[in-house]
Amino acid sequence: MILSFLPFFKQRGDKNMIIIAGLGNPGKQYDKTKHNVGFWVIDKLAKEYNIEVTKFKHKALIGEGNIAGKKVLLVKPQTYMNLSGESIREIIKFYKVPLEQFYVIYDDTSLPLSNVRIREKGSAGGHNGIKNIIAHLGTDIFLRIKVGIGEKPNGWDLADYVLAPFSKDEEPLILSGVDKAYHAVELLLTKGIKEAMNQTNQKNKSEVIS
Repeated sequence: MILSFLPFFKQRGDKNMIIIAGLGNPGKQYDKTKHNVGFWVIDKLAKEYNIEVTKFKHKALIGEGNIAGKKVLLVKPQTYMNLSGESIREIIKFYKVPLEQFYVIYDDTSLPLSNVRIREKGSAGGHNGIKNIIAHLGTDIFLRIKVGIGEKPNGWDLADYVLAPFSKDEEPLILSGVDKAYHAVELLLTKGIKEAMNQTNQKNKSEVIS
């Protein structure tokens, strides 16, 4: 089954385009929830680089532009989180972009609030959006920028936690996390994966130690 997904990734399309997707749920009721942090990072990138992410195509809001001299496609899937892979697969197939030019940004309960991690591959880690993307792409080898939203408190249902808004005390921290993820994208585009991982992941490690 996995092998049936792979052939279209071998077709090389736009070798210069980077697809950057942020995960979240559509609808105003979800705007400020923890699960929409991926959307927040895309919105910040769009604002800072004057990219309009308003065109609806492939079950997503998309916008083309340039970041740090690189051609990018910013993506906000509108399928709801659990079906994110439907949109992502359509977009990658349409643009014929190799998977090494696909980045996904999303919330992570395994990271402390505001910490950011870059990973080149891995399991879904309990995140249903990533689980669905892996299922549709047939591989877990694609770059992730994970934004920590803090561990679920004891007694909370995970769905209730990720669909809850941040408290006022948490807001400055998560906005700091969004800034870090934004800068992580810039590092990836200007310095490459190794340097971006070194600077972003090491910074978080030093913050924990201190």
